[in-house]
Amino acid sequence: MRIGLIELRLPELRELASDLRAVCDWKAALVNAARAAGPPLLFGLRLWASVCLALYVAFWLQLENASWAGTSAALVCQPLLGASLRKGWFRMIGTLVGAAAIVALTACFPQDSAGFLVGLGLWGAACALVATLLRNFASYAAALAGYTTAIIASDELGAIGGTNGEAFTIAITRVSEIWIGIVCAGIVLAGTDFGAAPRRLAVLLAGLSAEIASKFGAALTLAGLALSDMQPVRRELVRQAIALDPVIDEAIGESSRLHSHSRVLQAVIDGLFEALAGWSAVVRRLARLPDDAARREADAVLDRVPRELRSALSLGDATPWVSDSTTMRRLCDTAVRSLTASPAATPSLQLLAEQTACVLAGLSDVLNGLALLVADPAHPRRSRPARLHVPDWLPAVLSAGRAFVTIGAIEVFWIVTAWPDGALAITWTAISVLLLSPRADAAYVQAVKFMAGTGLAAVSAAIVAFAGLPNVQTFAGFSIVMGLFLVPAGALMAQPWQASMFAALAGTFVPLLAPGNQMSYDIVQFYNAALAIVLGCGAAALSFRLLPPLSPAKQSERLLALALRDLRRLATAAVRQPRDEWENRMYSRLAALPDQAEPLQRAQLLAALSVGAEVIHLRRIAPQLGLVSDLDSALEALAQGNSVAATAALIALDQRLALLRQGDAQTSIVPRARSRVLAICDALGRHRSYFDEGASN
Repeated sequence: MRIGLIELRLPELRELASDLRAVCDWKAALVNAARAAGPPLLFGLRLWASVCLALYVAFWLQLENASWAGTSAALVCQPLLGASLRKGWFRMIGTLVGAAAIVALTACFPQDSAGFLVGLGLWGAACALVATLLRNFASYAAALAGYTTAIIASDELGAIGGTNGEAFTIAITRVSEIWIGIVCAGIVLAGTDFGAAPRRLAVLLAGLSAEIASKFGAALTLAGLALSDMQPVRRELVRQAIALDPVIDEAIGESSRLHSHSRVLQAVIDGLFEALAGWSAVVRRLARLPDDAARREADAVLDRVPRELRSALSLGDATPWVSDSTTMRRLCDTAVRSLTASPAATPSLQLLAEQTACVLAGLSDVLNGLALLVADPAHPRRSRPARLHVPDWLPAVLSAGRAFVTIGAIEVFWIVTAWPDGALAITWTAISVLLLSPRADAAYVQAVKFMAGTGLAAVSAAIVAFAGLPNVQTFAGFSIVMGLFLVPAGALMAQPWQASMFAALAGTFVPLLAPGNQMSYDIVQFYNAALAIVLGCGAAALSFRLLPPLSPAKQSERLLALALRDLRRLATAAVRQPRDEWENRMYSRLAALPDQAEPLQRAQLLAALSVGAEVIHLRRIAPQLGLVSDLDSALEALAQGNSVAATAALIALDQRLALLRQGDAQTSIVPRARSRVLAICDALGRHRSYFDEGASN
């Protein structure tokens, strides 16, 4: 009977077990969903609190247009603390510059509306040009300087289009409203989020530098064996180094200490480029040697590297790069001195030693930044001052032309139609076209999403304005109604899915709602304003469609062509260019390469960087050796795009160098000159099609 009873209950037990597993699965899914939704929901609450605090202060001060305070708070808020604070700082600067510009523009055209509108378009074009040239939040400040003038101009022009002479008063009011929003958002965010950008940047830098070090150590260990397998890895590391720039900006935004040493962090990317360029030169040399010779010379180079550093190179562990960055930096500096202390026996070995020193010097710059990030007691070394180099003027000029044409077209449309809300349409056209101009090929897609988010914001603002707000009488009730929209909008904005559309939705909700001490519920006025805002965003999207930015492929081709042009000019230049100047110029082009650039194109740009640096060194050494004419003939062939002739002339130059008597003054000069000749020959042999592109013969 007991056996039968057990058999009867087995199906029930199986069903119960299945139900328990289902309950556990649902519980785990709910826990994971809650964990995933926690940070976005928290950001939504921060966004809501920032907007409400800004509006409360603006209402308390009885400012004329409190909505701009709430709008600024919404626009400044970012899911990452460093991005928010950095954006707020640059927004203050851009607002002040834009306000000064509109006051000056009004003074220049006090009774000339046509001249005023043309000047407004030209100022927008100038800001679009600068915004495209700069990066990250500096670019945002330039765009803001442009559309702040449009915001103030819309109030000054009104519905009839005549300047009212109150530009200074309006500018002071708008700047005050915008700064209130920025400060309120900063207080809420800094008080509720401690930030993690420096720690995240330190982890990224440690991982990237450890991978470069370990892969480079493996290249020396492998010597001539399977070196080609590392090409994709090296080229991917170049892409990852380029992608660090916005993370560095976020880290600077979170810490005043990092802000005061910002150049040290910016030099980290230059150090990564230097290390990757040296690694490429080493691989090119080892690949051209027989396996046994490559093995001997690689071992000779490794013998000059301290044992502790060799151990770190072989392990590939990122932990010591963070935990003991000062010691690692000291080991790198010691290895650099050892590798460059005395000439090597052969030009090939000299090349390997010097380029290995470049790799370690670049990693030392990275460790200098890591020491700053982890608050190492040893103060980081000062970095050389940065110089701004324009990688390519064409994208910026296209952005300027597009901004002028688009703003001008909306101005003409306003004049022809006599639309009362035309000035507001000009404002939002300027906002959209200036903000999205630096997005390059992604600008059109982002503009369409921005317009879609604005449309959703118009619907939401209509619901809140005509269904929610009339039923509340206190600011607390007003805040609760606002929170019903802003909290989920902020949570969606923090998600990677369609983040730009929901950012537009959160940013345009407040100006569409236009809250004030005395709320207006005029339906016709609301829909006219909403139409003007959506039309302005739509005009910007259309401009990116009709006047598209350069494609990523075209951008990459132009950057490579400009680098080659500069290299050929360097080869024939009568005036000697400092090496730092050349390297900074090439680093700016590497940083400007789009993410979609082919890995080979990154390698070719690194090769151009290396060849130019070697040419500069040879130009300096040649007069001491009496070989200026020999070098000039080789560089003339390089400038003409004839790498075969250039290589032959360089080989002849190397033979002349080998015959020179090794006096005391030339003991170190001759081997180093021969190694640089060899490095150029290696680069020309590996990337002959690139260096011969557009040859004059």
